[in-house]
Amino acid sequence: MFETFLSARWENLIMANYAVDPALLKPYLPKGVELDFYHNKTYVSLVGFMFKQTSLFNIPIPFLGTFEEINLRFYVKRIDGDVIKRGVVFINETVPYKMVAWLANKLYKEHYIAIPTKNQIMLDTTNKSIKYDWKINNNWNHLSVKTTKEQQQMLPESIEEFIFEHYYGYTKLNSQLSQEYKVNHPRWKVSKVIDYSIHCDFTSMYGNDFSFLNKQEPDSIIIAEGSPVTVNWKRTTF
Repeated sequence: MFETFLSARWENLIMANYAVDPALLKPYLPKGVELDFYHNKTYVSLVGFMFKQTSLFNIPIPFLGTFEEINLRFYVKRIDGDVIKRGVVFINETVPYKMVAWLANKLYKEHYIAIPTKNQIMLDTTNKSIKYDWKINNNWNHLSVKTTKEQQQMLPESIEEFIFEHYYGYTKLNSQLSQEYKVNHPRWKVSKVIDYSIHCDFTSMYGNDFSFLNKQEPDSIIIAEGSPVTVNWKRTTF
C-alpha cells in the first residue's frame, strides 16, 4: 500500500492574505470542519509558488515536474477526538499543464484549472525578486514581491505561523461528505517583504463572490523559502 502520493519541492511561496467576512466562506466549507480565525478574523490567501522535482508514487515526472501554481485558499480546523487538525480549503488551483490538473481533480476531487503561467526569479547581492504570472481571458495577471535575502524563523503567534502552519487539506465532496489528506513539510523560514505588486482578476479566476478583492489591498504579504514536501496517499472521508 502506498503511503506517499506526491513528493516535490515547494519553493518561494508568496501569500497575499485578505481578511474577509466569515459568511462569505461558509458555502465553501466542507461538512465537519469549521473556520479557523486569527485575531478574530478569517482570511483567504492568493498564493503563488514553484512546484519542482515532482514525483507521483515515487516515480519522477520528467516533463511535467516543474511548474508554477497559483491558488486561492482559506483556513479551517477539524476537531478529531482530542486533536485539533488545522488545514486549508482551496477555492481554485491553477497550473499550466492540463494533465496535472486532470490528475489532481480525478484523484483528489480538487478544483484545478490549466491556463498559461510563467515565473521570473532574480537575485542580487541583498534582495530577491519573485514574480508569478498567469493568463486568463487573454490578459496576464501577476503576483510579485521583492524581499530581503536573509531568512529567519517564524515568530510564535505571528501571521506567518498562522498562514503556513496548516498541514491538512480538506475537500467538499458534496453537502454531506468531506475528505481529509495530510501534507508534510518542516517549519519554513520566512523573509521580509520590501515591496509587492498584485494584478488579479478575482472575478474571472474565482467567481463573483470574490470580485470585491479586485479593489481591496491585502492585510499582509508574506513569503516562505519552502522545502521538500510530501502528500499522503491516505484520504479520510467523513
